[in-house]
Amino acid sequence: MRPLTIQRLFLQCAALAGILFVVVIIALKAGAVEVSLFALGRDLIRVIVHHGSEIKSDYGLIVMNIRLPRILLGIFVGASLAVAGTGFQALLRNPLADPYVLGVSNGAALGAILALLVSPHLALLPAVADLLTPLGAFLGAAATIAAVYFLGRREGQIDSTTLLLGGVITGSFLAAIIMFLMTSETGSNLRGMAYWLMGNLSTSLQPSVYWILWLGFLVGAGAIYTTASDLNLLLSGEKEAMHLGVDLPRVRLVVYIAASLLTGLAVSVSGSIGYVGLLVPHVMRQIFGSDHRVLLPTAAFGGAIAVVIADTIGRTVVPPAELPVGAMTALAGAPLFIYLLRRRMA
Repeated sequence: MRPLTIQRLFLQCAALAGILFVVVIIALKAGAVEVSLFALGRDLIRVIVHHGSEIKSDYGLIVMNIRLPRILLGIFVGASLAVAGTGFQALLRNPLADPYVLGVSNGAALGAILALLVSPHLALLPAVADLLTPLGAFLGAAATIAAVYFLGRREGQIDSTTLLLGGVITGSFLAAIIMFLMTSETGSNLRGMAYWLMGNLSTSLQPSVYWILWLGFLVGAGAIYTTASDLNLLLSGEKEAMHLGVDLPRVRLVVYIAASLLTGLAVSVSGSIGYVGLLVPHVMRQIFGSDHRVLLPTAAFGGAIAVVIADTIGRTVVPPAELPVGAMTALAGAPLFIYLLRRRMA
């Protein structure tokens, strides 16, 4: 493992940030309506020099009110799921671990749906009601990963095969409960909920919600990053790491809670988007190595890039119709999952 330097970490993150910037520009331009970035830039300059208080052109409305919020949400969701997946893979020492594969996404989706069904019957302030769905998603994700973890332990050790089977079974069980709850909804609500579960970034959010989401990301990702050195030692096994001074219960608690928080927040605003936490950490690990001090921030950038690209393709491949972003990520993630599974079995 190469020694980490601030310069190397900064250059790697800067390169990915540059790629993300290019992807964002392409996403702003692409769509059912082609946006002239030159005209948009001209309008922005007019606003800056006080010739107007807002962008009034059609390009400005499309970009500022529709595409930019969607892209920002995609960046948050992709970064959150990728960091959560990296944490799960390191803690469970399994490259197949992922919030979607382990059933955590379904647990978060079930918690969010229960919160949506319950909130109209509670006399809550609007600000509290807005927080109820992310809270329900977090609690659902945390309960699911705890159940899968206990299902995957055999004789005090984590068995990878049992863990994956436990995750698949738990996810299927939770999906059945979700389908049962959806049958009690009316036709319009049912259709919207089904589309949301496939992954949807067109959710309209208040500006204050974005601040809450990014604050939650900083807290969750920061908490996982504080365990990066311990996660590096865990690569050699739990017993070896404990002999080297790793406080394993603390690391487990921090990673499980923080990864569940990130997954719950992402699912609460975008639905279930699968395989981002599987695909991105694997690719970043192949490029930058397995040092989690580098892998965690690069995975965050990689997840953001992957989800923005997937969403851009989904809304441009068959215009004016849109394909769910979850379907686009599954097209890339499912074959990779099969490849990794066969390689582990070989």
